[in-house]
Amino acid sequence: MSAVAVAAIVFACVFGGALAGFALTAILPEDHLNAASKDVVKVATAMIATLAALVIGLLVASAKGSFDAKETEFTQLASRVILLDRTLAQYGPETGAARGVLRAVAVNRLHAIWPDEGGVEDKAIGNSLGRQPDGIEAMQGMLHRLAPQGDEQLYLKAKALQTADEIAAARWLLFEQVRGSLQWPFLAIVVFWLAIIFASFGLSAPRNATVLVALFASALSVAAAMFLIVQLDQPYDGLVRISSAPLRQAIAVLGKP
Repeated sequence: MSAVAVAAIVFACVFGGALAGFALTAILPEDHLNAASKDVVKVATAMIATLAALVIGLLVASAKGSFDAKETEFTQLASRVILLDRTLAQYGPETGAARGVLRAVAVNRLHAIWPDEGGVEDKAIGNSLGRQPDGIEAMQGMLHRLAPQGDEQLYLKAKALQTADEIAAARWLLFEQVRGSLQWPFLAIVVFWLAIIFASFGLSAPRNATVLVALFASALSVAAAMFLIVQLDQPYDGLVRISSAPLRQAIAVLGKP
């Protein structure tokens, strides 16, 4: 579900809770709305509000930390791709095919995550090799078949194989991260708490335009916080997303002498 859709649902639930509170004031008997009853409701609401504030704060901090970690991992992956390409270039011209597959895999990954970026030539390269499900595995097979001539090439082959293994592992991690890890039942419980809080506001607040605008703005702020949480959990899509610059910069230097 997109971050905008989640924010809209949260706003509807929270502001709907406030409107439900307004409606209940016209239905409930007078003794349910006296000062003593409102005091108890305020105490209970304060406890729920404290829990909700703590949980939302933790969700924002966790989402931001996860976003930063994924951004760092992506930058490191792009660096490993460049390192592998330069290692193969040092090995010799017999690694040309493996370097071509490496570039194709990188281009395909760029267009899989950011389909609106890149040129026509890059897309053709990605379609030719990079979309093969065993692209990285094929490149690793090419590296295994290399026949080193001397200690230097033997070292470069071992280094290339190690870097290729790291890239292969990071690729699967990147694939898992694209889907996000937000626990939706947990988020639904928080929204339920917020709806209860706003319903209590509607029960105790006077029914006038000023109160309605204040509750509307508050509900909008809560929805914006939920939008930010979901957006940070989807780091490769939307307004707040990881930049493709590290991978594009890597592709620009791949295959060069």
